[in-house]
Amino acid sequence: MVSPFSSSSSWSAKPLVPAPFVRIERAGNTRWLVVNRSPDQLWGPIRDFWQENGFLLTLDQANLGIMETDWAENRAKIPQDFIRRTLGKVLDGLYSTGERDRYRTRVERNSTGGVDIYITHRGMVEDYADAQKTRTIWKPRPSDPELEIEFLRRMMVKLGGPKEQATEPASSNAGSALAPAVKVTAIDGRPTLALQDSMDRAWRRAGLALDRSGFTVEDRDRSKGIYFVRYVPPSTTSEEPGFFSRLFSSKPQAPGLTRYQVQLQAQSDGGTRVNILNQAGQPETSD
Repeated sequence: MVSPFSSSSSWSAKPLVPAPFVRIERAGNTRWLVVNRSPDQLWGPIRDFWQENGFLLTLDQANLGIMETDWAENRAKIPQDFIRRTLGKVLDGLYSTGERDRYRTRVERNSTGGVDIYITHRGMVEDYADAQKTRTIWKPRPSDPELEIEFLRRMMVKLGGPKEQATEPASSNAGSALAPAVKVTAIDGRPTLALQDSMDRAWRRAGLALDRSGFTVEDRDRSKGIYFVRYVPPSTTSEEPGFFSRLFSSKPQAPGLTRYQVQLQAQSDGGTRVNILNQAGQPETSD
């Protein structure tokens, strides 16, 4: 199995590529960056990008091509009323939006010798846990595609793309804007996802779906069409003190950790099937 990065990854301080070599690609509702550089050359600038945007990193694994930020408050949602504008930063600590965001960056080599860069968003929202509104809990909220696109555009500029291109719609030369049909079918008594997608497109969409769903991709084998993932079910309720700090902690949570293999298989009709296997590579039979 060939990792997308070498174990001794380092990035060059040479000037970044000209604008034509950094672009946003689009297939349906999916967007990603295509950069004509090696992963080793880009990993440092990508790390700098997130830190310059005020994020701490909890996952920085060049050998897997995965970088993830810590949970951060969405300060853009704070209302800019008269009092807020007048007092400025004096009362910043008293304002809270009740929303937290986390971003994952995944870097994969492509067939042209460059890399594809994907950015996915996960969100949490604070909500009341009872009718009396005496306590709150944190719940997952849907991923925000607009935030993903915004950070893709910012990263494109960071990597050498022109600012004017970042404000234009991404090219759509990789497929229709309509999402392909997806259905669950049963094969040999076990559920399987059937996609009307080519293997290349299904591989891309499956990776984004895993990132947005909270799975951690520990490894991947494109030649066999397998993502090796682990998953810790998120806790949304707790009566114990310190829940907030535990929820947004960067420390791994061992209880409940489960590993799976997500296997994609190209079909003769041009579609792709997605099967879920257990850690040993056998069909997963649990609910």
